[in-house]
Amino acid sequence: MQTVMVLIGMDVEFLNTQIAKIWDWLMTKAGSVLLAFLCLVIGLRLVKWLMKLIRRSFQRSSLDPTVISFLGSLIQILLYVLVFITVVSIMGIQVTSFVTLLGTAGVTIGLALQGSLSNLAGGILILILKPFTIGDYIREDTNKNEGTVVSIDIFYTRLSTYDGKLVVIPNGTLSNASLTNLTKQEKRRLDITLPVEYGANISQVKTVIGQVIQKEDLVLQEEPIDIALDAFEDSCMTLVIHVWILTPDYWKAKWSLMEHLKQALDEADIVIPYNQLDIHMKES
Repeated sequence: MQTVMVLIGMDVEFLNTQIAKIWDWLMTKAGSVLLAFLCLVIGLRLVKWLMKLIRRSFQRSSLDPTVISFLGSLIQILLYVLVFITVVSIMGIQVTSFVTLLGTAGVTIGLALQGSLSNLAGGILILILKPFTIGDYIREDTNKNEGTVVSIDIFYTRLSTYDGKLVVIPNGTLSNASLTNLTKQEKRRLDITLPVEYGANISQVKTVIGQVIQKEDLVLQEEPIDIALDAFEDSCMTLVIHVWILTPDYWKAKWSLMEHLKQALDEADIVIPYNQLDIHMKES
């Protein structure tokens, strides 16, 4: 029991000593503490006023709302950090060691999260430069993923494929590699390759194809239309057909044109061959 009382007495004495040291420090630094408090209040009000001005200037610009929100939050955090460092410096606390510690922690965190930071930077670039927007159909050339953009997040972009799958791609990949935006332009060229047998009359084939194209409502008749013999294959001759259509009508126009071409060629007795090998036997 006596030992416990001694320990309690020592703890009370230690606590009193610490309180006295803190009180002495406050009396010595009373002016600095008051000034630091005033700077804190003024600094917070100043940050609030500056953020109003910054947000107004952003709203007058052509930046995407998502970019405005992200940059606004980033600038606000940096201003708060600046106010905090100023207040700590006024109170007489060594800022150098604090900044060094903050820098070391930042480097460590940066190395641990370098992939995420790359995706974060990629997301910012995508939102600012706008190589694609929500609703565009894109194809990324690295892994050949493609689909309609349904969301552009800070770290990832999500694509919806034609067969109902969701593809999540890191923004770092999209910002550091080539991609194809298939719906950015209002019009798009539709290319069709058509094989015909070697015995077919090329002029007749072109006439039949031209008649089909003229009847196709989705084809932009005012745009250039190309029908040309492109190659001689092992089992057929290959013609290429180039027409222009509105981008949203791409697949509908392709399927309709392919079906009508097959029907017209059958009616004209023009054969679309398949790969075959003819063997001729010679009598010795």
